[in-house]
Amino acid sequence: MKATSLNRSTNKPRSALRLISTKELPREEWLEVRKRGIGSSDAAASVGLNPYKSQLELWLEKTGRDTGLPKTDPDDEESAMYWGNVLEPIVAWHYSKRTGNKVRRINAVLQHPDPELSWMLANIDREVIGTDDVQILECKTAGINGARLWKEGVPEYVQLQVMHQLAVTGKQAADVAVVLGGQHLEIHRIERDEEMIARLIELERAFWTHVENDTPPPADGTASAETALRCLYPEDDGQTVDFRDQPGLSAAYVELKALRQSIEEKHAREAQLKQMLQQAMSEATRAEFTNGYVSWRKAKDSIGFDVARLLRDRPHLRDKYSLLKPGARRFLIG
Repeated sequence: MKATSLNRSTNKPRSALRLISTKELPREEWLEVRKRGIGSSDAAASVGLNPYKSQLELWLEKTGRDTGLPKTDPDDEESAMYWGNVLEPIVAWHYSKRTGNKVRRINAVLQHPDPELSWMLANIDREVIGTDDVQILECKTAGINGARLWKEGVPEYVQLQVMHQLAVTGKQAADVAVVLGGQHLEIHRIERDEEMIARLIELERAFWTHVENDTPPPADGTASAETALRCLYPEDDGQTVDFRDQPGLSAAYVELKALRQSIEEKHAREAQLKQMLQQAMSEATRAEFTNGYVSWRKAKDSIGFDVARLLRDRPHLRDKYSLLKPGARRFLIG
């Protein structure tokens, strides 16, 4: 597959390449193309700064080991991905209405023009045309929970996404239009930063080396990395490995044991302090202090489903509606 230049003008040597058209590209094929490099939405995860996805999970995706990972259904109306796709053209339209800037789709996976950086890919939501100030539009939506990440401006992981786009395309500036809580539109300008781009490329290249060498990056302690590890190593083989001659791993084991003991002690102290306050409160709902408060309120009664009783009365239903729950590996410290 031969990439073609995004801009035909000879006075723009750093124009991005159109790797493949996405206008009628099936989603499955688009996902396969994404495995050929680091896309703009991968940028933050590739350098360990995505709050939702770890380097290890991204590595599983790029190396084709992600079949065991939970997948988001793009047609699931309860998912953020679904509404992000549905609302993208609406966000773009309102951006044009507010700014007067015209935008258009690119409908292509873009590729960095430097052969040494051919693994840098990008999908651009919209190209801004007719103005010298800004060339790219990134459309975002954030619900009630996600909006908190935007309180101090564009979140770091989105900044890295956009800086990656500027690196691939050679453009000078991008606008990020975000709808917060379904009713508040903000527009943020991100200017090209050569120092940040150089550092981003350095870190992304280090991650891509893990992909090329088929060696996993280190887990980072996040829930994403935990899920990735369970996907990568779902079964144990019954063998015992000897780490006694490996100082780094031995030190990690000693520190982990100490941390577990400390956590247990803190949990015990937490329970003791909580019970002290509860006993002092008696039937009171709330207790005030100089620097805060505690409340001890009864939740509303709820109606549950007595499965145990149902199975006692109708034991034949157990076989008819049984569901196999795959076992998971347990990590114990001895």
